[in-house]
Amino acid sequence: MAKNSTRGRQRADASAVDSSPPRPTRRIHRRIADQLGIDIVSGRHPPGTILPKEVQASAKLRVSRTAYREAVRILTAKGLVESRPKAGTRVSDRHRWNFLDPDVLAWVFSSEPSEAFIRALFELREIVEPQAAALAAQRRTSDQLARMGHALEEMTRHGLSTPEGRAADESFHEEILKAAGNEPLLSLTSSIGAAIRWTTIFKQRRRRLPRDPIPEHRRLYAAITEGNAKRATEAARELIQLALQDTRTSLDTGN
Repeated sequence: MAKNSTRGRQRADASAVDSSPPRPTRRIHRRIADQLGIDIVSGRHPPGTILPKEVQASAKLRVSRTAYREAVRILTAKGLVESRPKAGTRVSDRHRWNFLDPDVLAWVFSSEPSEAFIRALFELREIVEPQAAALAAQRRTSDQLARMGHALEEMTRHGLSTPEGRAADESFHEEILKAAGNEPLLSLTSSIGAAIRWTTIFKQRRRRLPRDPIPEHRRLYAAITEGNAKRATEAARELIQLALQDTRTSLDTGN
């Protein structure tokens, strides 16, 4: 799961650099999928829109039909489009979109997401993370505590305005979900990590954070270290609520 989460972060973050030489076909169809995904979630291709046929689209984009077909398959897997013989490829209704997919979240945040959508992400976090923190306080291992502590120190050293600091922030929260010891919960790791990453980037898009968010992370870490489930729940909830306040301040500043 950690491997999948890291891969999702690398794809979503425009500043991430892949040192291995990518295969040309994959690079092309990923680029096409990214652009189509952005066009769909931003409303340029609203639900019900029929996308150009494969021959026309590949000619317009100057790519092979295979690359375009692979891009459409990526969008289909994420629920954004559905293809039917003779009917073509149609943009799906929003309720079919997999908003928990890290790529879809990256596409949403590539433009200006609505305040309602951002609020919904924080609601999701508040549903999941406080209880996960309580379980982590009861089940964490010494190795997991060590990794949380290291991530916290990296956050402190780099700050959340840097890619390194944000990666450490994701690792901190990822370790908490893993320490909860609930295998189905692990399926949300990459999604929660992507939500944390993109909201953190979003609220700093016009100015630096008005306050230091490290203290509430330290309170959460201390509660988990002490094995105090009640305090861990409260600390996680406080952390999320303060992050939401920061984001609202950013939205107000931008208006």
